[in-house]
Amino acid sequence: MIRILVSDPLSEEGLKILKAVKEFHVDIKTDLTPQTLKEIIKNYDALIVRSATKVTKEIIQHATKLKVIGRAGVGLDNVDLEAATAKGIIVMNTPAGNTISTAEHTMSMLLALCRNIPQANTSVKKGEWKRSKFMGVELYNKVLGIIGLGRIGQEVAKRALSFGMKVIAYDPFLSREVATGLGVQVVELKELFRLSDYITVHTPLTEETKHMISKKEFALMKKNVRIINCARGGIIDELALIEAIKEGKVTGAALDVFEKEPVAPENELLKLDNVIVTPHLGASTEEAQVNVAIEVAEIVRDALLGRGIRNAANYPSLEQEVYRVLEPYINLAEKLGSFTAQLVEGRYQELNISYGGQIIQHDLSPLTMALVKGVLSPILKETVNFINATTLAKERGIRIKESKLSQEIEFVNLIQLEIKTDKESKCVAGTLSANKQPRIVKIDDYYVEATPEGEMLITQNWDRPGIIGNLGTILGKHNINIAAMTFGRQRPAGRAISVLNVDSPVSAELIEKIKKLENILTVKTIRL
Repeated sequence: MIRILVSDPLSEEGLKILKAVKEFHVDIKTDLTPQTLKEIIKNYDALIVRSATKVTKEIIQHATKLKVIGRAGVGLDNVDLEAATAKGIIVMNTPAGNTISTAEHTMSMLLALCRNIPQANTSVKKGEWKRSKFMGVELYNKVLGIIGLGRIGQEVAKRALSFGMKVIAYDPFLSREVATGLGVQVVELKELFRLSDYITVHTPLTEETKHMISKKEFALMKKNVRIINCARGGIIDELALIEAIKEGKVTGAALDVFEKEPVAPENELLKLDNVIVTPHLGASTEEAQVNVAIEVAEIVRDALLGRGIRNAANYPSLEQEVYRVLEPYINLAEKLGSFTAQLVEGRYQELNISYGGQIIQHDLSPLTMALVKGVLSPILKETVNFINATTLAKERGIRIKESKLSQEIEFVNLIQLEIKTDKESKCVAGTLSANKQPRIVKIDDYYVEATPEGEMLITQNWDRPGIIGNLGTILGKHNINIAAMTFGRQRPAGRAISVLNVDSPVSAELIEKIKKLENILTVKTIRL
């Protein structure tokens, strides 16, 4: 008997799917304390959660039988993905289930914001009739700037276009051809800030998107701009937003998400009359809850019955024996993708993937899935997984080409990725060390030997005496320890590349100082 624990409320439509399988025994136990969950988890083969249950490393360590964790929703911040992966537990989510509900909630907030509906409703219910106080504006002919044109962003664009709005968007993973087909103009982020009458964000919260709208971004915007966030708290700097509203730069904001939730009563945003707030309702429709319940039930059922793995955040679909062989290469491919993506500038057009050596004897599709996941993860985060990565890339008009290196190569096995964008192309190659750890061995025409992990600093420079010393000195002055260093050059005194692993993040201010060092050409930071 396969035992499944449902520890958060799940729609009956999803439960029926699980209960209909004679091999399954389904227990529904909500509101469990962490201690109780830790004690009973050893009895279960699968765990289904929403957002309330925190699946911590400690709980996972006690899960001796657990094979699958299913999350009814998009985010995986309540599941320790690393701990689950280390224990061989498949973690799956349902990234598409709330697309329509979130898009519709965004439009509801947009409309409420431009017509002052919540404020007018409160006024009338108090016995007032102050029509002039709630003068609104029309959406027709206004510019809506969408940051993140994934599934939700595209649905918002369709609805905005039906209102006669002009829609512009920033999404580094979307080709101009796909955007044009949607009737959307692709622009750079600074241009979006300058042109938009309304701005709505639809990106995950990552290191790159945290506070991506802050004081300097508000300074670029039109006076009387309106802001909507139904994505993730933290993308907009709340203190900077409050300041921009008080200064009159931002006429109003509509927020469904906050940096800290539940939002504290003393949060100043709640005291501003021109700010509309809701308690994270983007996915809170009957239809969305049914959709994610059905989807999570189906993917957990199929995984447990050996019918295939879908929406896996940490696991490609492979036989166990094959997975043991390919696992270190899957890890290498994902790191190689993320490394190259953070190194290249511009809007992605094409991924050229090459494989060489003994690995070409195997099915290479799991490596390609891992590599594309790595490319998209720095921006798309939990919405991209091993299973949907190539689909998401193709939806954005990114071409994927695979080839096998037939000529003799310098390494026993090699994975090579070239990313072509509308600005440049970057080619990075990787292999495994003798103890099967990932290594970057070539960046464009430079041979290196770098470990793709943690905080990394990449510089292009002229091959001159003193470069190493200058880098070490300036990092040391800022209390940043260098863990490892590798260098590559094309010829003596020519262009060279330096790759440093450091023990702590390098700030934007320090990057600017490094750029001013003698003989430094470019500086990049990478986080893996």
